[in-house]
Amino acid sequence: MPKIVDHDERRREVLSAARRVIVRDGIDAATTRAIAKEAGYSNGVLAHYFADKDEILLSALRQSHQRIRERLTGKVEGASGLAALRELLLDNLPLDAERTQESRLEVSFWSRSLASERLAGVQRAEADELRAAVRELLGQARAAGELRGDHPDDGLDDLTEHLLALVDGLSLHLLLYPDRLNRVDVERLMLRALDRL
Repeated sequence: MPKIVDHDERRREVLSAARRVIVRDGIDAATTRAIAKEAGYSNGVLAHYFADKDEILLSALRQSHQRIRERLTGKVEGASGLAALRELLLDNLPLDAERTQESRLEVSFWSRSLASERLAGVQRAEADELRAAVRELLGQARAAGELRGDHPDDGLDDLTEHLLALVDGLSLHLLLYPDRLNRVDVERLMLRALDRL
């Protein structure tokens, strides 16, 4: 009797292996051979499920983003305005092992995206989605009277960019300079920025 293969599960295993290789060894080390070895499969198995290395990498990035979205949906359920914004921004910082791996994965793609329009397109689409969520929550906070002062629409756009840059900068600093900055510091800095709103 032939063995029944769960193709979706096998794809997930390959993508999990790709994420582990990227996080542990860097994106340049994420060759199809290294990914196949990590997953316990042959290169031929990878070729059966993915057209090329870029498709594996893109799929791993998309899968990571989907997991983040699902986790975040649960965290902000029933919240709006600044309460939801707080959860969203803190969730995008590497404040625990899971989010540290997600941040390492994301940052690994940045330099490669500069040289690959295909990867850059995915990065931009995902970043646009996050930007829209932050901007929407700031609009809710303004409508609820939660923001100090009067923020016109273009002011909320600027504030959105500031908060996203803060997330990226704090994340990168925590990953690169752990002796200078720790998770408690990063959370405190983000909460202080939100308190100023």
